[in-house]
Amino acid sequence: MKKKFELLAPAGDFPMLVAAVNAGADAVYFGLKEFSMRATARNFSIKDLEEINKVCKPRNIKKYLTLNTIIYNNEIEKVEEIIKNLSRRKLIDAVICWDFAVINLCKKYKVPFFISTQASVSNIKAADFYKKLGAKRIILSRELNLKQIKEISKIPGLEIECFIHGAMCVSISGRCFTSQFLFNKSANRGECLHPCRRTYTVRDEEGNELRVQNSRIFSAKDLCTLPFIEKMKKAGIKCFKIEGRNRDPRYVDVVTRVYRKALDKKLNKQEIKKGIEELKKVYNRKFSSGFYLKIPTSDDFSDIENSAAKERKHFVGKVTHYFTRLGVATIKLVSELKIGDEIIIIGKTTGIRKSKIHHMEVNKQSVQKASKGEEIGVKLPRVRKNDEVYVIKKSSVKIV
Repeated sequence: MKKKFELLAPAGDFPMLVAAVNAGADAVYFGLKEFSMRATARNFSIKDLEEINKVCKPRNIKKYLTLNTIIYNNEIEKVEEIIKNLSRRKLIDAVICWDFAVINLCKKYKVPFFISTQASVSNIKAADFYKKLGAKRIILSRELNLKQIKEISKIPGLEIECFIHGAMCVSISGRCFTSQFLFNKSANRGECLHPCRRTYTVRDEEGNELRVQNSRIFSAKDLCTLPFIEKMKKAGIKCFKIEGRNRDPRYVDVVTRVYRKALDKKLNKQEIKKGIEELKKVYNRKFSSGFYLKIPTSDDFSDIENSAAKERKHFVGKVTHYFTRLGVATIKLVSELKIGDEIIIIGKTTGIRKSKIHHMEVNKQSVQKASKGEEIGVKLPRVRKNDEVYVIKKSSVKIV
């Protein structure tokens, strides 16, 4: 049965990809090591497309490739080779782009394309223009409210995609120059160093300093639409997109599962509250409704520099062997682990697995805790050699 809504999850590497698929995503989006707006993510190579397809195809997961940076003259030939390759191998469902050179190459080689939010499509005329160019879908500007989105969604034969969760840029749909000016790292080339997240002091030419209540004056809170997801469903949106290719597999797993439930049924107040508590456990800068319900105010700027997550993961070791018949893994520890600890295991094929330590052994002897350098045996769901093991701890960051 065809779903009414599509849930689109980010994949910055293979563990994130597998986590997204296992958590219930209908589609994933990812970039190559070049021409992607998340150049600092691990990303993929053209050779990885076969393996990506093997992960996604059995579950009919759609695959969207981002080629959404600014493209310069000396790069057009390389971009064309990529698009020719995509056309020949037919391993992706669409390219996400906005540069007209990329659009024309997609048209030339008959590769379906979606218009990136980088194009800042904010009205019916612009959306219709891209549709006539051949775009199957528009990822709308993040600066629109639900009423404006609803109006644009009325264009026949054009799918609308909107962000539902994740980082928000203080600039127009991410087109910021601060990182370029300060560090020669262009956000529009996927290299943003996020200077907006830092603490700033306002000073005039005479050296007088202005104290502001929140010194992180450029740092927007993260978008979270769970409290009004039913309104989002009624706005004509086809695809609900999670931001986060620079996050980790646990973030992808938690956020995808929460929104999967929200799209599949109408949640009651208690379920929404529970979902928000889950979202607060992973990376966030506190939450905002973005532009969807109203124009953001000073309350929509974050007062923390890094993450307000209520939980943190701490690396404790790697899987050295897995005994399939016994369902037991051996783990070489680099940090202490004890009975009662909640752990996650992350790996390229494994994705992410969650477990709790109820019993463990060292040298075939039951122990209550194990120390750095020891190798433990513990019952776990299917994991693999060299998978990374993390213990989940409560955050020590004080959240006001």
